Amino acid sequence: MDDGQKRAEEAQAMERLVSATRQVQVAFTALQSQYPPEGSGKPSKIALQTFDAALQGLEDAQSVFDEILNDLLDGNR
Repeated sequence: MDDGQKRAEEAQAMERLVSATRQVQVAFTALQSQYPPEGSGKPSKIALQTFDAALQGLEDAQSVFDEILNDLLDGNR
């Protein structure tokens, strides 16, 4: 893999991490709206599943980013 491809992969990993963070934020806001004072305090199953999926996406993105970051710190990239 040449340097340009490595930089593109690094940028893509960072963009994925940022996007996943935003998805968690959106899902959290939707879930939070189901609690008082706006909601009943009983979140819907879909809201909980959406939040869980967003958290999983963030965890996956963080894992990929960490691998790349560790390679950079170790001088392997």
